[in-house]
Amino acid sequence: MYTTFPTNGNSLNKVYSVTEISNLLKGIVEDHFTGIQVRAELSSVKRHSSGHIYFSLKDEKAVLDGICWKGVASKLATQPQDGLEVICRGRLTTFPGRSKYQMVIETMDVAGEGALLKLLEDLKKKLAAEGLFSQDIKKAIPFLPKKIGIITSPTGAVIQDILHRLQDRFPTPVLLWPVAVQGQEAGPKIAAAIEGFNNLPSEQRPDVLIVARGGGSLEDLWCFNEECVVRAVAKSQIPLISAVGHETDTTLIDYASDHRAPTPTAAAERAVPVRLELRATLTEQSRRLNQSMRRLFEDTTQRIDDRSEKLFRSMELYLRERQQRLESLKIRSPLDLVLRQNDLISALYQRLVLAIRQTLTTGEQYLKSQGQLLESYSYTRTLERGFSLIKTTSGEVIRSAESLAVNNVFQAYFIDGKIEAQVTESSTSTKKTKANPRPKKKPKAPLSDTPQPSFFD
Repeated sequence: MYTTFPTNGNSLNKVYSVTEISNLLKGIVEDHFTGIQVRAELSSVKRHSSGHIYFSLKDEKAVLDGICWKGVASKLATQPQDGLEVICRGRLTTFPGRSKYQMVIETMDVAGEGALLKLLEDLKKKLAAEGLFSQDIKKAIPFLPKKIGIITSPTGAVIQDILHRLQDRFPTPVLLWPVAVQGQEAGPKIAAAIEGFNNLPSEQRPDVLIVARGGGSLEDLWCFNEECVVRAVAKSQIPLISAVGHETDTTLIDYASDHRAPTPTAAAERAVPVRLELRATLTEQSRRLNQSMRRLFEDTTQRIDDRSEKLFRSMELYLRERQQRLESLKIRSPLDLVLRQNDLISALYQRLVLAIRQTLTTGEQYLKSQGQLLESYSYTRTLERGFSLIKTTSGEVIRSAESLAVNNVFQAYFIDGKIEAQVTESSTSTKKTKANPRPKKKPKAPLSDTPQPSFFD
């Protein structure tokens, strides 16, 4: 209840309490400012645990506090975010306890698609700078998942399209996490569904996730641009396929997902292969594998045979070389060297004994022949042939008659004895005859015609 502010002159003389003047102002403001529309930029957006949203509406010169109660906030098509330009419809009210006024929001619309696009671009740059869209963090989609998790509306045509496509291609168990895909609460619920799948026990957790929705306007798809959803997608340990809107629609979840499918049906096709095609491929690969294995076996067998032969030849050559090496080492071994030197000494000794024997025999024969020759040259043999030997009494041989003078005494030797006589007359010729020259000595014959053997032959 409030009291109407009096307009007569007596009001100037009346004294008001703070409560009275505050109530007067509250009545005037709330009575005159109902159903108004304000275009402004949102700032200082805060969400209370109760579900209420507090924020500021501002332009270049002024700021107006605003509040959106929980019941209205849950119905907003676009989540309030800092920097978003909006058109708010509601009423002004005052709060006497703090001497302030604020606008209670009944509806809130984005001030044109351009504002949403600007907000979208700013958020995209922010998240990209944090690396949430990096290719380095993206995960590979499994070729043949055993279980697929789907996050979408349980009543729309999207879930039916996905299920039918999976059944046609490769029937696979599906876990559906039903969520709203439009409105104030859609974004947080989608993020919670992604986190919920990741928190399941390993035996219940799906191998791949599909987040899907049909087409719509930018405002209709805005929940897939919300920061909480994008961060949940980037954080997911399970590979995730995004399939939001039609082929021309792009949301921030598409940049953060591991694979972006243009439609929900295409997401199902990306999730599983065609079973019939897979069977045909396996059959063909099996045939090729058998051929390859057979060819590999034949090639391997041939290589083994070739290498066995080479190995045998190599071993034979190796053993021969080792044998030669052993023989060489045997020849150079000290024991073998001593044995061979001993054999050599024994052979040399035998040759030396033989040579000495031959030398002694040859010498004996030579001495015997020389003795016979000497004996044939002795004067006794000459005397036997009728000659005599004349010597002086001193024993000198008289070779010429001129060597004796008359009355000289000489001795004459005959084969049967000697006589002593005296020269009584000399009848030497007046002509000196040259004495016959002494015969030259014959060269000594070698001890043997057989050459002396060499020790080293």
